[in-house]
Amino acid sequence: MKTFIALLFAAQSLLIPFANAADPYPSRPIKLIVPLAPGATADFLARTVAVELSKSLGQTVIVENKPGGNQIIGNNELAKSNPDGYTIGLGISSLVINPYVSKNIPFDVMKDLIPLAMLGIMPGLMTVHPSIPVKTFPEFIAYAKANPGVLAYGQPGGLSSGHLTMEFLKKEAGLDILSVPYKGGGPALTDFLGGRFQVFINSPTATIPHVKSGAIRAIATTGSKRPPALADVPTIAESGFPNVVTNEWYALFLPAKTPPAIVNQLNAEIVKIMNSPAVQKKLSDIGAETFTDNPEQFARFIAKENQFWGKVIQSLNIKPE
Repeated sequence: MKTFIALLFAAQSLLIPFANAADPYPSRPIKLIVPLAPGATADFLARTVAVELSKSLGQTVIVENKPGGNQIIGNNELAKSNPDGYTIGLGISSLVINPYVSKNIPFDVMKDLIPLAMLGIMPGLMTVHPSIPVKTFPEFIAYAKANPGVLAYGQPGGLSSGHLTMEFLKKEAGLDILSVPYKGGGPALTDFLGGRFQVFINSPTATIPHVKSGAIRAIATTGSKRPPALADVPTIAESGFPNVVTNEWYALFLPAKTPPAIVNQLNAEIVKIMNSPAVQKKLSDIGAETFTDNPEQFARFIAKENQFWGKVIQSLNIKPE
């Protein structure tokens, strides 16, 4: 009898993996990796999605912040995760920029990650400090050309989209403006408000409140069109530099080889969330807009972004370090 009971328990233990494998997805909590510190726009969007996705899926979605290495640490963890749908990662524009500026990235963006869903797209907001006599973008260009080497701009993280956009504009407009490097947008904004430098391209989320207070002046946005929250601020493109069109985008990814059924299920839920009026208003308030589509369309967008930034970085003669 003891031998029979032992064999019975052994047989049951062998069946457990098969039972779990048959469980409908999702049957346990999901991890959402954010490769940035808490408090950034990316973190805000991730937590917004996590709350709503937890409701719709009936499983807790846990946000884990994994900052460091210009987002490479968190993105690498996602790329190396089990492709079972229980690990999702948030990526921003630097995901396709990094391969052109950093050597020895431990994963291949185009091969090791699956584009899941776009959350939002946001132009950079170009502002000037009131210590210079500039109120419009054309006035800024004229002033910068008349005063070569006098102005300085804050670099919100080396080789970020804000940094590269400013360097691209300098090249297109023939401007001589100094660069002041920072490790992030927060420290740079603090010094900008204090007048340490005069020009800044940063996220509208952090910058709009200071524009409204009159502490700084908004003179242009970097996208292809004016976002609703900045309808009175012209784009750089419409102001005479049509090649300078850049955006910061925020999106979700999965490890390669995640089953298509899970990819499509998650995408459908996220599209519903991002298209809800409440979430759309949250994005509009921070100068962003929703930009949801199916995984195939999103993959084409990522491929296009990859090509665009590759050409910009090549034109600036920036080599991987």
